[in-house]
Amino acid sequence: MSTPDDNWELIAKPRKSTRYAIGVAALLVIVHVTLAVSLRSGSTGVYFRAADQLAMATIGCVLAGGVLLLTRPRVRAGQRGIAVRNILGEKIVEWDLFEGLSFPDGAAWARIELPDDEYMPVMAIQSNDREYAVDAVVKLREIANRYAPAAHESN
Repeated sequence: MSTPDDNWELIAKPRKSTRYAIGVAALLVIVHVTLAVSLRSGSTGVYFRAADQLAMATIGCVLAGGVLLLTRPRVRAGQRGIAVRNILGEKIVEWDLFEGLSFPDGAAWARIELPDDEYMPVMAIQSNDREYAVDAVVKLREIANRYAPAAHESN
């Protein structure tokens, strides 16, 4: 039985930022739930109700959900092209539009070079992942050399 991921030769996701995002999200939930529980226990001169406690816990969960969006980036490459999913959406770059992959000095993540001096950020390949990022770039360039020979000739 084939799955949608069977057609991709490379699937890369960020590692360090994913771990950090999960830790921060957990911390936000723990802090907000702890604050919500402790709202009624102190004498502050303000009367907190159960709805206030629920709201405080909900705020923590919403903030954690926002932070967890940072775990979404992914890049997949194969014969169809390069599928780049950053925080909100996924776009597939076909090989005829691909002009190269670069990692500018000081950049946080790689980018795909497109025609007319445009580019698409690839948040899945991040500089803080070091060797993992280097391996992903090398593998992506190998796949590009196979499926986008015109980009290889212009480099």
